Amino acid sequence: MTVILVFFFTHWFLSLFFHSFFLHRYASHQMYTTSKFGEKLIYFLTWFAQGSSYLVPRAYGVMHRMHHTFSDTEKDPHSPHFFKDIWQMMMHTAAIYSAFITGKNVPDKQFTEEYLPVWNTLDRFGTSMITRTAFGVAYFAVYFFFAPSWWWFLLLPIHFLMGPIQGAIVNWCGHKYGYSNFDNGDHSKNSSPWGILLMGELFQNNHHYAKDSANFARKWFEFDLTYFIMRGLNKLKLIRLKPVVVPVSNTSRVNSEM
Repeated sequence: MTVILVFFFTHWFLSLFFHSFFLHRYASHQMYTTSKFGEKLIYFLTWFAQGSSYLVPRAYGVMHRMHHTFSDTEKDPHSPHFFKDIWQMMMHTAAIYSAFITGKNVPDKQFTEEYLPVWNTLDRFGTSMITRTAFGVAYFAVYFFFAPSWWWFLLLPIHFLMGPIQGAIVNWCGHKYGYSNFDNGDHSKNSSPWGILLMGELFQNNHHYAKDSANFARKWFEFDLTYFIMRGLNKLKLIRLKPVVVPVSNTSRVNSEM
């Protein structure tokens, strides 16, 4: 049982971290810079952490930029306010994502003008059915050898779809449940302690207020673990956090927390 729990939570938090750190805060928002080697390394680790549910960074980045521009309107690719349940929202999001990947739908230029990381070789390999199946077999093997009973195998679908599940939780709950620190003109919400457990990603209201700030926490009781890891990487000079201007009470200030 211990092996299964360690494996599940290791997979969950590594996938979540690289989802937040690379796909969201780098591919979508360029909140930090890194060397070419650093970008490739983080790109590779994102693929490895997400495994069978790997999300292509350039498609993720385009969709997330659309989400900010059209937040909680009909053009938002994943607002929960136009669907009966989270499954319908996931299917709608997946269809838009797939169309971008296959080229059936070309995103508006405004969503591709800012830098998007691209590694075509890894993306083709990582999204191939053979690669996704290999990861799935590896997950199954861990449960086959270490699960104390068969009901533990019910966790396997979460492993198989880890990236989309984490994204759906954030998009659904982050725009339906919780409290608001700021009036952003949308339905974005903050959730504590879930915002802490989701490594800062459920502080959506704060993020939509200052979308370029690497720190999603604003109140004393809010804690963004991804941001603190980023501060550590910044001190080690592995990445370089960008200073941003955060509006405060009709004025603005440079975020000195960087």
